[in-house]
Amino acid sequence: MKPKKKNVIAIILGGGQGSRLYPLTESRSKPAVPIGGKYRLVDIPISNCMNSDIYRIFVLTQFNSASLNAHIKNTYHFSIFSHAFVDILAAEQTPDNPRWFQGTADAVRQCMPHFLNHDFDYALILSGDQLYQMDLNQMIEEHIKNEADISIATLPVNAKDAPEFGILKTNSESFIESFIEKPAKELLPEWESDVSDQMKSEGKLYLASMGIYIFNREFLLDVMAESSTKDFGKEIIPQAVGHKRIFSFQYEGYWTDIGNIDSFFEANIGLTDDLPHFNLFDDDNKIYTRPRLLPPTKFKKTSIDRSIMADGCIVNAKEIVRSVIGNRSRIGIDSIIHNTYVMGNDFYQSIDEMISDTNSKKQLIGIGDRCFINNAIVDKNCRIGNDVHINGGKHLEDVSNESYMIKEGIVVIKKGVTIPDGYTIK
Repeated sequence: MKPKKKNVIAIILGGGQGSRLYPLTESRSKPAVPIGGKYRLVDIPISNCMNSDIYRIFVLTQFNSASLNAHIKNTYHFSIFSHAFVDILAAEQTPDNPRWFQGTADAVRQCMPHFLNHDFDYALILSGDQLYQMDLNQMIEEHIKNEADISIATLPVNAKDAPEFGILKTNSESFIESFIEKPAKELLPEWESDVSDQMKSEGKLYLASMGIYIFNREFLLDVMAESSTKDFGKEIIPQAVGHKRIFSFQYEGYWTDIGNIDSFFEANIGLTDDLPHFNLFDDDNKIYTRPRLLPPTKFKKTSIDRSIMADGCIVNAKEIVRSVIGNRSRIGIDSIIHNTYVMGNDFYQSIDEMISDTNSKKQLIGIGDRCFINNAIVDKNCRIGNDVHINGGKHLEDVSNESYMIKEGIVVIKKGVTIPDGYTIK
């Protein structure tokens, strides 16, 4: 059994307004966005903590937090005899600070009184919008062994991706000597670090910050006492380089930042691969979420290829290919779904409600008959009529209206909207 690190608290940053993930964040915070058909983004860092025997977890949020609150309240229940918890700390006005969170560091600073109610030696700071599976215990042990003030999880990246990240340069002992934010390509040769032979063979010579930090308690208190700093990545880490012992913990597994619609879409559709980078079927790295006690999914005359199907669905579709179908989805007769994430529904319509909607010529919740949907995200509780044709792709221009948004060729049907019979996006 892994040694328990009872002296560690985890702080998960819920992120800002999530404008790059709009419209998925129109009515929910970024950590509450559904992923993989049955999970929420926040389940990923929480599960990483639990799989690493870290059970004291704070989630910091300020935008559209009701859905996130409900999910965590209904999901993470621990024994009354343990010290385990997952607590949400929302931005709050106080006599000392009437402002909302001004950045990642400011969020932690404003919540410090809550953290200090608990005994801890190390604070593990995580992002709430990343997809990865990491043994955080290993990172903590390396932090302690190397007597670091700060440890930063780093990911080897290639020259193409490096300009999108904060790049760190390490010495022979894996301590960080310098830092540059989003370097220009012509500067990259000066920023190579020592990486494994496997990473070298893939051309991944640059260490990007993953936004995962471990702080010693005393150093964190010192940093938080300086109120002028607002952000870890842009201010605190660069200022500490050269003055503090900052250890680089290299991670070489799969990691992606769910920063925009394109990365969110690819992360979900990627789950359908034969050997997905993010493995939902790994018993040692389980992803925990709310147990909903739904019935099994039911199919009728449906051809399914390389797809993920959540619980409680009623599927009469003709064909589903490389798609993720979320909880309680209803898909009508002869419909075709390709390269699409259908988030599902929060409830079932009763027979009486369905009869009433049909009689009043109102679309039922779910996807109707003879629809074709490709390269799309269908948010929760949508009513998509019969004979609807949605064909996303690079041929489509970006557009936004009350019912849907097109970003980089991906059609996002907004939560709870109605798409009438015969509607076409192609």
